[in-house]
Amino acid sequence: MISAKPEVLSVPHAGSVRISVVEDDSLVREQLVHQVNQTEGFVIVSSHGSAESAIEEIPRLKPDVVLMDINLPKMSGIDCVRFLKGQLPRTHFIMLTIYEDADAIFNSLLAGAVGYLLKGRSGSKAQVIDAVRDATRGGSPLNSLIARKIVQYFHHHQTCSDGEHALSIREREVLEQLSKGLLYKEIAEVLDVNIETIRKHCHNIYEKLQVSSRTEAVVKYLGMPRQP
Repeated sequence: MISAKPEVLSVPHAGSVRISVVEDDSLVREQLVHQVNQTEGFVIVSSHGSAESAIEEIPRLKPDVVLMDINLPKMSGIDCVRFLKGQLPRTHFIMLTIYEDADAIFNSLLAGAVGYLLKGRSGSKAQVIDAVRDATRGGSPLNSLIARKIVQYFHHHQTCSDGEHALSIREREVLEQLSKGLLYKEIAEVLDVNIETIRKHCHNIYEKLQVSSRTEAVVKYLGMPRQP
């Protein structure tokens, strides 16, 4: 039986990215803890076998990133993220799971997750660390398979239209780059403008799409009909 009691695993060094793991499979959890703690600049601050344990301890610890399994014993990982995101708006949640179900992916993103990686295919040390690093830099780590699933989902669940959200050509170009996970600085270089212009475009995009985050904007963008 897996205990719900959290493991506080190390004292973080100043400047380290602080990470919590929520995973009911003890072997997978231990592997993640080992992988992360072996990487310079990253440290595990707690490990949890259940959503209930995570909800009790993570708000106090305030990690930078949480690696969250979906299929937890009682409360699901999606519901856990939804609860914790309300208390920890600055924490980045990355779903790490075996599920490829489009509804689970979409609901995870709506709950507040910034990324969604598949165990086995995206669970190697390098890919997990890259995803954590990407999230802390403002990116949305989604592998190509997951991105495809999101697009397929929106092909069947259209939620917005050009008439409802009249984005300019430049705003669509910015959104396209956001969907690739680029940072503001990188988008500015691609579009040959300054970073303040990109920030202004993003502000306008958020207002027009009625969203409050990059992830929500990208999710809506992927469901928009493309202009010829």
